[in-house]
Amino acid sequence: MDTMSTTNHQSIATTGDVEKLSDERDTSSCTAKESAFKGLGWLDRFLAVWIFLAMAIGIILGNFVENTGPALQKGKFVGVSIPIAIGLLVMMYPILCKVRYESLHKVFQERAIWTQIAFSIFVNWIIAPFLMLGLAWAFLPDQSELREGLILVGLARCIAMVLIWTGLAGGDSEYCAILVAINSLLQMVLFAPMAIFFIKVISHSSSSVELSYSTAAKSVAVFLGIPLGAAILTRVTLRKLAGLRWYDQVFLKWAGPWSLIGLLFTILVLFASQGRQVVHQIVSVVRVAAPLIVYFIIVFFVTLLVAYKLGFGYKLAATQSFTAASNNFELAIAVAVATFGADSNQALASTVGPLIEVPVLLGLVYVVKFIAKRVGWKD
Repeated sequence: MDTMSTTNHQSIATTGDVEKLSDERDTSSCTAKESAFKGLGWLDRFLAVWIFLAMAIGIILGNFVENTGPALQKGKFVGVSIPIAIGLLVMMYPILCKVRYESLHKVFQERAIWTQIAFSIFVNWIIAPFLMLGLAWAFLPDQSELREGLILVGLARCIAMVLIWTGLAGGDSEYCAILVAINSLLQMVLFAPMAIFFIKVISHSSSSVELSYSTAAKSVAVFLGIPLGAAILTRVTLRKLAGLRWYDQVFLKWAGPWSLIGLLFTILVLFASQGRQVVHQIVSVVRVAAPLIVYFIIVFFVTLLVAYKLGFGYKLAATQSFTAASNNFELAIAVAVATFGADSNQALASTVGPLIEVPVLLGLVYVVKFIAKRVGWKD
């Protein structure tokens, strides 16, 4: 009887301790989430708001402030307006400063990384371009010029904004930098011949398409080469002069927000430059937007699903998916403008690309984080 009573008391005490421990864990978990949210800067917390605000301001400026578009398009740097070029360079530099270049050689010693790189190349240079080609024909069978602009967007693999989306989603920034470098090299070699093959041979276009390696190579060299070189030089120099702790805790903390500032500036300038054209050709914009939305969603979720089935960790899978779904809009716009003219339908279609990509991929950042939390997807 005493023994049973003692056992019951111990059981009750144990149950109470478990409940108390569970309550403490829940409280600490909530506190951690709250502190993590509070730890974010105002720029990160409300990024979606700032992006849509930048879009709205850009469209207002482009349509109601006279000569805004022409003024922003006056100066050109490698086929892209100078303000957009500045925004892209500012956007990429801080992210590339975070990459641990000194330890990348160890990454390439892992056999698994080569499997992941091969998977990324297959999705980026086989699946994605042919999917865009098929969607362009499915949605725009009667609009050859808009179709050609979409084809250029599908062939231009991302080397800039993908770093932003990967960072926001909690992906692997270093692996993303590796994929960006690989896609940049492949872009220099493959973009021009694939564009001619897709537009002239498959689509039987009658337009005089003259794409050269130099157009693609210059764009990639500038928009990747300059920030990459500056980031490596900064990392090596400052870590040696000021120390590792100062670089990681002071410099990177100061430089971090500039990526998002560059992103917002680029979006504002892009919308202000093309806002009038977009508004006045709204029917064409809607027709181009439809296949783009389908493209981004299909490529992203198919890549994510395959990566999950192959057993990739969350960080690598998120990085693969955003790399596959993102596009190098600055290259597509530069080639379309240089080849067909600034007022061409090809240029319009390439311009619609980032206008749709930005809000869709920002939404996918939240979606993939929700999925990972729901299924308990870890590394």
